[in-house]
Amino acid sequence: MSISISSSASPRIAVIGAGPAGLMAAERIARQGLAVEVFDAMPSVARKFLLAGVGGMNITHAEDYADFVSRYGNASHWLRPMLDDFTPDNLRSWIHELGIETFVGTSNRVFPKDMKAAPLLRAWLHRLRSQGVSIHPRHHWQGWQMENGKQIWCFSTPEGEKHQQFDAVVLALGGASWPRLGSDGQWCDLLTQQGVSIAPLLPSNCGFELPWSNFIRERFGGTPLKNIALSLTDIHGQPWCRKGEFIVSQYGIEGSLVYALSAPLRDLMLSNQSDKPARLSLDWLPQNSHEQVLSKLQQPRKGMSFANILRKKLNLPAITNALLKECCPELDLHDHQAVASALKSMPLPCPTATRPIAEAISSAGGVTQNAVNEGLMLSALPGVFVAGEMLDWEAPTGGYLLTACFASGKRAGDGVCNWLASHSE
Repeated sequence: MSISISSSASPRIAVIGAGPAGLMAAERIARQGLAVEVFDAMPSVARKFLLAGVGGMNITHAEDYADFVSRYGNASHWLRPMLDDFTPDNLRSWIHELGIETFVGTSNRVFPKDMKAAPLLRAWLHRLRSQGVSIHPRHHWQGWQMENGKQIWCFSTPEGEKHQQFDAVVLALGGASWPRLGSDGQWCDLLTQQGVSIAPLLPSNCGFELPWSNFIRERFGGTPLKNIALSLTDIHGQPWCRKGEFIVSQYGIEGSLVYALSAPLRDLMLSNQSDKPARLSLDWLPQNSHEQVLSKLQQPRKGMSFANILRKKLNLPAITNALLKECCPELDLHDHQAVASALKSMPLPCPTATRPIAEAISSAGGVTQNAVNEGLMLSALPGVFVAGEMLDWEAPTGGYLLTACFASGKRAGDGVCNWLASHSE
């Protein structure tokens, strides 16, 4: 199946999916003076973008660029050309052109000055409409059918099914996280049927289910652990360690620090290698060495209980004692060396499952690199391009997800223009 170029002087171009990647693709196409229509299943555009910005719109990251690119892991080599073409600095300049100021936070994360997504989106939509971009909400793409030898795109709408024919299409349908906002992953079956290579969609930046005791669930469910570190050794034998905070939930663990390690932890779980357990180690005092912790434990106790020693000598919360008993049941509380070691590297129970992909902040997997060309056109479907979270990459939170969505949207939009130009000669 392929798209045929019409004899019309003005090709008809569609972008299906009105998130950041799709809207960026539409903007790039419109900048070339081409008419473009955006279709989205939801009643309004960029719903996930807006919801992600409720707690503070983290648009990108200002760390060293080489470090920035490395955050995309195995997909770094694939995404690097797209990111080079639309760097975090380019993204900030683009936002400034919309009249939105940005600033760099203490963690090097970049935010709009007012911390909100809505003003940025309003300014962007105003510019898109001024460029002639038309937006069709409540159009849920259902697939294709052939009519009189022509490929027809089918949409379900409140007015019934509608059939459309296009000269080029960008698909920017998201992954499978937060499906209530439109990204339900149903496109996987449609593209697989057309011979497109797709890696299975998996939860990313997600929580994990741990077999806590009833006591931990009932007494400490919802407790945040702050100023701690988590570490693991991934399936390749590489160590990972991140500092920050996470939450002990009733089902297991969640929060920013867990999300930062979710990819290697998930991959360990999926590998089922007995010599490489999917286990996180918790350092309660990453700012202190083992020797410093040991020294404090060896100080005179003056009749204090072990729980009070943790609280008064080491400034640790009540949950520390409970988790030590849960995770290190054989620990001799009178063995200062053993206690110091446990506090510096307490093994958490092995997770039994990730939380469902619908709860995840993002998803891994998607259209593989070998399924597209440099312009992100599908080899199996000439004239059809893909962008955003549909592609097989993942990244931690912190602005990396949005930046790659914008950059791949730009690449796909430019790819459409280049392809149409080459076919009109």
